[in-house]
Amino acid sequence: MQQLLPKILGSAICALGFYGVLKLANFLHRELTSSVRLLPGPPSTSWIYGNLKEISNLEDSRLHEEWGRVYRHTTQYKGILGMVRMCTTDPKAVNHILMHPDIYQKPAATRHALASILGEGSLLVVEGGKHKTQNPAFGLIQTRYLTEIFIEKAIELRDVWAFQIGESGSAQIDALSWMSRTALDVIGLAGFNYMLSLLQNFFPPLRLIETKTSRDRQAAREVMSRIGSELLASSKAGIARAEKDDLDNGLQSRSLLSLLVKANMSASVPGRQKMSDEDVIDQVATFIAAGHETTGTGTAWALFALTQNPRVQAQLREELLTVLTDIPSMEELSALPYLDAVIRETMRLYAPLPSTTRVAHADDVLPLSTPLTDSKGNVRRSIVFKKGQWVSIPVLAMNRSKSIWGEDAWEFKPERWHSLPDAAHDIPGIWGNTLAFMGGPRACIGWRFAVTEMKALLFTLVRSFELELAVPPEEIVGKLSAVVYRPMVKSNREAGNALPLIVKPFPRG
Repeated sequence: MQQLLPKILGSAICALGFYGVLKLANFLHRELTSSVRLLPGPPSTSWIYGNLKEISNLEDSRLHEEWGRVYRHTTQYKGILGMVRMCTTDPKAVNHILMHPDIYQKPAATRHALASILGEGSLLVVEGGKHKTQNPAFGLIQTRYLTEIFIEKAIELRDVWAFQIGESGSAQIDALSWMSRTALDVIGLAGFNYMLSLLQNFFPPLRLIETKTSRDRQAAREVMSRIGSELLASSKAGIARAEKDDLDNGLQSRSLLSLLVKANMSASVPGRQKMSDEDVIDQVATFIAAGHETTGTGTAWALFALTQNPRVQAQLREELLTVLTDIPSMEELSALPYLDAVIRETMRLYAPLPSTTRVAHADDVLPLSTPLTDSKGNVRRSIVFKKGQWVSIPVLAMNRSKSIWGEDAWEFKPERWHSLPDAAHDIPGIWGNTLAFMGGPRACIGWRFAVTEMKALLFTLVRSFELELAVPPEEIVGKLSAVVYRPMVKSNREAGNALPLIVKPFPRG
């Protein structure tokens, strides 16, 4: 036996080595024979990093737009050690990618990083049936019930700002910070019937999520798991009491977590699609992370845009003041066309998630709406895409593309939504002819929640205050922070993301 052991180990090592060589050979063959290499594209700026440093240093979408202008809608660029990647804003190709989540999925590294904090059951990680199970919590009826929470928190924020102004006539505030606090308060109540009270006593719970080291990520995961377990137990107990007494617990029974638990318990959900308690717990961190980022950051950008467009701010306020109540319903908010156009234009021009990446899990053929000529002079109307290849969709560049939106694509013009250019109708977004909430089966299921909350915030704040930027406009830049496109003061980068505004009471009547 002792004589056989070295031979067995030797055979195992040889087999492992052969497997590694085979995988490497397959990888090199895929890279070197990829048709993506024949696409037009920018030269690599580094043999180690390719074009990745250029992309990571972006403060706006101009690089991708320049690539689009020079190399058309679909280009190749280089990743680590010259690995070829594809970038596309071609509407037909983007639609194909988003409509086939079985083939095009988030990179494994991205999903692993999300799972390490949010859990394997997070809606940002799972695919297929389990993702569909989570849809009922974000429907039209549910959002209608939760609108009163959105308005309640918007009014609370209004009162805090009014208190800060006091007798001085104005106050300087960090709008980004306040929007983040408000959105977190909202997700606490609407998500779990839990009062965070961040508008009164601010502490940064999301710093646990925005950590980098594996130790910090593990700590964040443990905290989120503990909180999630407590909230799940409370939600189940509340549902059981309501069913026993045949009662409607009002907003408590309509929180996202309660609705998710109810949907998961439904007999109509196949067993294989039901979530375990661990999966449901994973949604707590997901609701907190994803549930406040789009709304908080998007509303901050809307306020910035209004400071740069006094006419738009005045016109919006005029429309909002036609509503005779401070606590409108979802239907009343939805009946305000200029408010809707302002939100749509904000999410077009300042999409909080500026890009996304997918990896092919099977060989495929990507159709193109705009043919291209490859380096061999061949005109291509489609691209052969191999398993394992990467494709990025620069959302912000697509939302600002002059070939789609016209020469005024970089201008904030809510009026454009009254008559969209034909090219914009080809964008496969789930809302607003943009990719702000993505599209296809894996589009953001909370888009209606986010849009209604943003409307509630703007409705309350713009009716109550006149808004001005506290620094010169050129000082505000967009910068990626934890994958979100947030405003920052260029001359004070060390302070992190911020949006300093001056607010003054608007004199009514």
